[in-house]
Amino acid sequence: MKRTVLIVGLGLIGGSIALSIREEHDALIRGFDISEEQLKMALSLEVIDEAVSSIEEGIKEADLIILATPVLKTEQLIGDLARYDLKPGAIVTDVGSTKTRIVEQADCLKAKGVSFIGGHPMAGSHKSGVEAARAHLFENAFYILTPAEGTDVRAIIQLQNWLKGTKATFIELSPTQHDRLAGAVSHFPHIIAASLVHQVAKIEEEDPLISRLAAGGFRDITRIASSSPTMWRDILLHNKESMLQLLKSWMNEMDTVKTMIEAENANDIYTYFQDAKSFRDGLPVREKGAIPAFYDLFVDVPDHPGVISDVTSILAQYQISLTNIRILEIRENIMGVLRLSFRSEEDRQRARLNLEQEMYETYIM
Repeated sequence: MKRTVLIVGLGLIGGSIALSIREEHDALIRGFDISEEQLKMALSLEVIDEAVSSIEEGIKEADLIILATPVLKTEQLIGDLARYDLKPGAIVTDVGSTKTRIVEQADCLKAKGVSFIGGHPMAGSHKSGVEAARAHLFENAFYILTPAEGTDVRAIIQLQNWLKGTKATFIELSPTQHDRLAGAVSHFPHIIAASLVHQVAKIEEEDPLISRLAAGGFRDITRIASSSPTMWRDILLHNKESMLQLLKSWMNEMDTVKTMIEAENANDIYTYFQDAKSFRDGLPVREKGAIPAFYDLFVDVPDHPGVISDVTSILAQYQISLTNIRILEIRENIMGVLRLSFRSEEDRQRARLNLEQEMYETYIM
């Protein structure tokens, strides 16, 4: 008899995990989602083998249960699981961006004879829904596992074996360590991006011209402010302690900058930006991090009719797919810049190689 997997929540993450499991295991993959449309889509795309009408029905024979839902919903579902009959020895995991509260809540499952292991695949996409699911969405990404203290090591190994089709790099952290680190590199930057947008919105009330000036670089550096408000509300409330500590540190950091500017201390200001540049430039370029990356390639193009179609035809010739193309600057009698966005680092490097063979100058920022 085939082993059975239940995916609760058939969006981008749940769907991608289902596809990765299908590539490596001959298992029966069942799915549940509150959206009938997503459920039907998952069946039609063969992301799952069967749909279940309720979670209680789906868990009875499940060897692996994956809660691919928002963090507040995950907490609720764990409470529900504690009232249902679970298969002895089953593994339950989640995909939430916060871990401490969820792992604490899951302590109630110990009495059911199952293992709960918190999970956080640190990759995503700028698309959503099960139709955007890809088996290799998490390839080369970090997949954080946060087992509670005393969790059976065999269960952790079994979960990694279940998930080996993701081709992710597994890292084991304590729930509190995860929340502190994820808070710094993912959760807190979303606060900063939203705050910058609010600041510009207030200036726009006095001078509407600012929205036109913000259409370029400002819009790019604040792109994460367009993420789901519901999701980020829940994440910040779940990771309250880390957020408050980071806010305190950030305010101290801004006081330092304010003091340098007030004192017109040119050397300190230069060093501040130089140190930031050095640290930022030393960060890994090819590894996937907590915030989904854009694989952008910048191409210098001359002011000449047909140049954009020439670039795209070169990419088409080598079967390299674009996710986005944007004209950053093309003015009469000067070189312009195209920003090409790709799905993966591999596509970006192939595009760069082939465009440079055709004498286009390219660069990565």
